[in-house]
Amino acid sequence: MAYEEAGYQVVQKFENFEIRSYQERYVIQVRYNNQNGGFQKLFNYISGKNQNSEKIEMTTPVTQYAFGNQQVMQFYLPDRFDQNSAPLPLNDAVEVASIKSGYFAVIRYSGFASDKNFIKHANILKDALLKEKIEFKDPPIKATYNGPFTLPNLRRNEAMYLINWIN
Repeated sequence: MAYEEAGYQVVQKFENFEIRSYQERYVIQVRYNNQNGGFQKLFNYISGKNQNSEKIEMTTPVTQYAFGNQQVMQFYLPDRFDQNSAPLPLNDAVEVASIKSGYFAVIRYSGFASDKNFIKHANILKDALLKEKIEFKDPPIKATYNGPFTLPNLRRNEAMYLINWIN
């Protein structure tokens, strides 16, 4: 089953990563402290637990990043939504937010979306950016595209950094 994916343009390819340009996009997000704290709240929102009782189709990727001592998990909203048209969450922990347009360095990898695998690839990307003298902003972002029943060797995962890029 194909999910709507956040659109981007590849602006440059390097040996093991690429630079992408993303337009502004909208997400629902939640901040949490425990390992599984975010997914269920976001899933409930798209399953109809929102002010309009509207079911919203799943999109990809699901992103996560560190925010202080917490984690932030985000589900991208389908393109048909913006800040004003997205149904308001019923759960106060869930918020509709905008991600500004910008450039991201991205490395793709397969396997499990474990923290260990993510950190390994985020560090590979960080080293490549330092080598290429590309300025980036912490924290790295983990992007996952597949459900838990996808075989590990068929999974698409990415580590991303927001970068300063002059095209």
